[in-house]
Amino acid sequence: MTTAANPAPTRALFTVKGAAEYLSLGRSTVYELMATNKLPYVKVGRIRRLRLVELDAFVAQLETSAN
Repeated sequence: MTTAANPAPTRALFTVKGAAEYLSLGRSTVYELMATNKLPYVKVGRIRRLRLVELDAFVAQLETSAN
């Protein structure tokens, strides 16, 4: 039986810490990206969460700006 090294995430919302791990960035970098509106987030009460689709869009935008 084989398992994938990094299985695809099954959740839709990430904490800042979880988003940082997903993007391989530091938490402070994620907070900076959120503060400058480069990384959209949603508020659930007082808590900020980042949507998986937004994280993937951010990575795709990085790929296109590098070319």
